[in-house]
Amino acid sequence: MATGYTGHPSIFQGFSLEEVDLSGRKMKSLPLDPLTHATKLDMQRNKLKRVTGISRFAHLVELNLSRNKIMEFSLEISKLHSLETLYMNQNNIRSIPEGIFPHLMKLKLLNLSGNRLTKLPSDINQCASITYLDLSKNCLQNIQPLVGLAKLKELFVGRNQLTELPSELFKSSSCELTVCKATGNPLRCPPEEVCAGGVVDIQSYFLQMEENPNTRSAWTVKTMFLGSSMAGKSTLCRSLREGKPVTVAVEDRTVGIEISQLYTQEVRFLLWDFAGQEEYYLTHHVFITPRALVILTVDLARYSTVDPDSFKDQLWFWIKNIQLRVPDSVVLLVGTHCDQCRDQEEVMEKKNDIEEKVKAMLANRRMVLQHQKENLEENKDIFMFVDQLDELDCLLEYNLKVLDVVTIDSTSTEDVAKLRSHILMSIQSENVVLCSESILPRSYEAVEQAIHTLVAQEEIPRHGIILLEELSDLILNHVKMSRESLHSILRFLLRYLHRIGVILWYEDISILSDRVFIQPSFLISMFKTIVRHDLVQQLEGVSRDLLMREGSLVKQKFTWLDDLRSRGILHNAAMRILVRRELEKLIVDDDDLVEEVVGTKKEEGIILTLLQYFEVCLPTLAGSPLNPQAPEFVPGAKSWALARKTRRDPDGACLFPIFLKDDLTVCHKWGEDKQDDLRVHVYFLPEIPHGFFHRVIITTCSLYPTHWVGREQCLLCCGNTLALVRQKSKDGDTFIEIRCRRPEKEFRKLWDLILAVMSKLFVLSRQWPGLTEQVHTPCPERGCSHYFTWRDWQELDSTDLYNLVKEEKLVCQGGHTRRTELIFPQDK
Repeated sequence: MATGYTGHPSIFQGFSLEEVDLSGRKMKSLPLDPLTHATKLDMQRNKLKRVTGISRFAHLVELNLSRNKIMEFSLEISKLHSLETLYMNQNNIRSIPEGIFPHLMKLKLLNLSGNRLTKLPSDINQCASITYLDLSKNCLQNIQPLVGLAKLKELFVGRNQLTELPSELFKSSSCELTVCKATGNPLRCPPEEVCAGGVVDIQSYFLQMEENPNTRSAWTVKTMFLGSSMAGKSTLCRSLREGKPVTVAVEDRTVGIEISQLYTQEVRFLLWDFAGQEEYYLTHHVFITPRALVILTVDLARYSTVDPDSFKDQLWFWIKNIQLRVPDSVVLLVGTHCDQCRDQEEVMEKKNDIEEKVKAMLANRRMVLQHQKENLEENKDIFMFVDQLDELDCLLEYNLKVLDVVTIDSTSTEDVAKLRSHILMSIQSENVVLCSESILPRSYEAVEQAIHTLVAQEEIPRHGIILLEELSDLILNHVKMSRESLHSILRFLLRYLHRIGVILWYEDISILSDRVFIQPSFLISMFKTIVRHDLVQQLEGVSRDLLMREGSLVKQKFTWLDDLRSRGILHNAAMRILVRRELEKLIVDDDDLVEEVVGTKKEEGIILTLLQYFEVCLPTLAGSPLNPQAPEFVPGAKSWALARKTRRDPDGACLFPIFLKDDLTVCHKWGEDKQDDLRVHVYFLPEIPHGFFHRVIITTCSLYPTHWVGREQCLLCCGNTLALVRQKSKDGDTFIEIRCRRPEKEFRKLWDLILAVMSKLFVLSRQWPGLTEQVHTPCPERGCSHYFTWRDWQELDSTDLYNLVKEEKLVCQGGHTRRTELIFPQDK
């Protein structure tokens, strides 16, 4: 195996010339002639800009040119007639010439993901042997040239600009496709929800299109009203719905989320009004979805052009979190309370100030990301940071559209009508693509209409919770189709209606996937009985009669209140009482339903299951807080997971970090920081999302039975090893610190713990598409501000993780030398 290239033929003596690994050698050109008889050549992670001379390698069966800087797909590749596998992913290729693929008759696997391709050569379908093709993360608008690839089995075209997939690719008579991934495209035909079901659902969709040629173009827009508390969201939402000014009293402000609908001749709007109080932010992420219109309200009467906190609180906070959660959204800024401003001149001054600051904010974010990319590119071993560079490229490609401020007097019928018209114009504008339009066969429309009919005729209960199988039976009474046809249609339709906010169906939660929530407002009403700004007052108001029905005493209520105030812990019995009381307000007298929603002393209900699934709370465990027999966590160990499951206490309590007040318990247990503590800092760019650390607490504490929790810190215990996890800020940068005491020996267990926490952070961060991370280990020397940057690590297995750095000692830029196991994982 060749170990490098120095330009001298002698370096190849004694090595196999059939399989050559020259990856990560910083090479700018192809190797010398002694290697031209190779059958396998790996040159990934180099600095190649072109592959001049590749035709000399005529015997190649496998060629890996991924993660270079190649800008053109060389015509010389057509000379590689024996080639079966070709990796050219993560380069800068913009186009592929005609006349190459007809000569690659043996090519089976082709990976071109992560390039800049805008179109495909028309003769790619003459590459008759291809079975695997990855074209994801390009700029393709059309993949029609792929029609004719008779042996194609796996196709990946996600993260392009496709609005349609060719129906000919999925003809059942000739189609060998088993996998087709197309997420992240503005698809209209078929809609993305169909593609999520796989090849079989896509084939069913196109079959329905043939059998029901009269298709419809469905315009349904999920419209989310966001903004600070008392900014006028509810007034605006209800006024738009009614078409005239509606006054909302202070005591009627939104609690949690309220849902309503608005029908116009052109569009159906699903209006989601989100509460502005901080306590509700933790659940907002559950319902904020991509491809929606965001109406961000700002109270112009309270807005100040001279106070920087005014822009930060009313706009910067919201736009930042929208960027992180749904970075390709469209945001319409609406200035409310214009009637309370001094005059029109003041209104225009504030409007212009907001627009200028938003423009500067978006430009600054882009500049920060670009500078971070440039900093990584300056590393001498740039190939070790390719994944991080790719993520930054993805963030730079996102384009959050923030439209100019529309000022409104919500007491004016004329202003309400103008805003309605403006919203319709924005949606239909060629410059604002919400991808709210989906082409659906008539049969799909019939099934959706049947669901609405079932609700109207009260064949579905008012609460809207129904088993999927029962829903299918009811629909079949209203439509003429087979159960098999309905099965594929219904699953797509439920995904589609879930995405636009008409219903809720948690397909990914195994214990809830057999239920459909036809009335989202009912489920949200249950949510807001628990996650609300006045929870303490609500619990104080629980009557003795309600307590007795749960088999509880008044003195237990005082314990619940004390635990909630001091420890952020809400007892399951208290949750059941609060939810039961809300159900009774809604006149729900179905005892079985009450148990299904609120749970029992033996089994968790729907609400608790969802709160835990969305990482809003952490269930407590049976037994003492410090359990000396608690099994030590080993990543991937099934026995530990089973043991953890058996220790759940359904009638116990749940920790809600949002209700914690301080970090005193953690600080007392941890003590003072020490200079020789091992530290890892995880930075999230552009910034840490609001509420992110509370979910960090839940996800990391779920790994270890023994832990201590504060508002901004948690302490994990694994055997005899403690790990402090906390959110910190330094020089304007916020990061999450993982800190452990330095052991006398055996660093492996300590690094296992740190890596387990880092893995959880990485998985959690994937829920924010506008987020990327970087990891640093600070130099342990007192007073030294330098640090060691981690290379790409997320995709490495455990063996490679402990070989990130092979050197025994490392030197920081300040000249301080330390043993490697104090800086990076190293198995000693």
